[in-house]
Amino acid sequence: MVATAATSAFLPIASSASDSSANTSGALGGSIPTRIDACGTGFKPKSTASRNIQVKANAHAPHKVNGTKVGVMDGLKIEDEVMSSPPPRTFINQLPDWSMLLAAITTIFLAAEKQWMMLDWKPRRPDMLTDPFGLGRIVQDGLIFRQNFSIRSYEIGADRTASVETLMNHLQETALNHVKTAGLLGDGFGSTPEMCKRNLIWVVTKMQVIVDRYPTWGDVVQVDTWVAASGKNGMRRDWLIRDSNTGDILTRASSLWVMMNKETRRLAKIPDEVREEIGGYFVDSLPVVDEDGRKLPKLNDDNADYIHNGLTPRWSDLDVNQHVNNVKYVGWILESVPLPILETYELAGMTLEYRRECRRDSLLQSLTSVVSNSVGDLANSGYVECQHLLRLEGGAEIVKGRTEWRPKYGNRLESWGELHAGSA
Repeated sequence: MVATAATSAFLPIASSASDSSANTSGALGGSIPTRIDACGTGFKPKSTASRNIQVKANAHAPHKVNGTKVGVMDGLKIEDEVMSSPPPRTFINQLPDWSMLLAAITTIFLAAEKQWMMLDWKPRRPDMLTDPFGLGRIVQDGLIFRQNFSIRSYEIGADRTASVETLMNHLQETALNHVKTAGLLGDGFGSTPEMCKRNLIWVVTKMQVIVDRYPTWGDVVQVDTWVAASGKNGMRRDWLIRDSNTGDILTRASSLWVMMNKETRRLAKIPDEVREEIGGYFVDSLPVVDEDGRKLPKLNDDNADYIHNGLTPRWSDLDVNQHVNNVKYVGWILESVPLPILETYELAGMTLEYRRECRRDSLLQSLTSVVSNSVGDLANSGYVECQHLLRLEGGAEIVKGRTEWRPKYGNRLESWGELHAGSA
């Protein structure tokens, strides 16, 4: 009714509404005017009863609110709406509620901080800050590739140290990543674009590895690798494995590579186009391992001390070039090493000469000859040398090798002496 009355102060009310209003107000002893002027004082009543008109006129006389005259109907609304009416719209009260905005921002930041702390991915040790994701990078004027590896629990052996196969896998991984990061990786397994056009692949012919100390579970190692020319049709690749925390050298390795035609499986010369691709990455430096020029003797059933038969490649042993991965040969060679050596010695160095590739349907034999006679004699034991041959059962040679082993107990006695010295 208040809204209707307020509207009627400016707009004429239909006759039906007037009749209804008159009937409603009749019970109060008077009729509501049907027309009020803009000032709220002029009106034209329908009824001729001057008494009723005077009563309504007195009831709707203009009032003053804060010194300002208001209309009759505004006077009726004073008691209901003066206290609840909003303040006038100004520039100040049109600004947003900054306290609510700040509260919302604070809530968002607190929620984000909680989620950040729940991730808990941040490294706990300073030595894990260097290359935490193991992506690798090229350093020293673009000639050396460097990559970090964390020793996983499944990469250690019974001695709680990384196996030699783990180190060999790190060498192979950095070699391929070096080619990829330098932008020379084509469609092949380490082949450049020009090599892919000519169906050429790299094959290793010789590998020399010297291990000064094996990393343990949780250690982070830093692997550096680079390439250099070797003769007219060869390439040499060297590696250095360091402890990323101390910088100590753990392993040194050097290898020789040649090219082979992927279809004919025959060795090939390095084309001039390929030489132009890779020549800018060659480093003029000496090998990190002095070349072992000693000739490897030929082993057979008569002079071999241990023979392990029935070795066969699995599908997972093949690489993308459809031949057995080079690292797998190391594991097969160690299959014929006697158990007393494996238990009391650790591999200190090895030299491998690759003669031919091994395919998926090959059946292999591993032969080992122990040169030293001090195996198992702790009083006289020193470095032990073994000679190896991995061959097909038909007699064709796959890999010839020489390994050197140092006693494990020397490290244990040193630790035992330190323990007693500390107790004293």
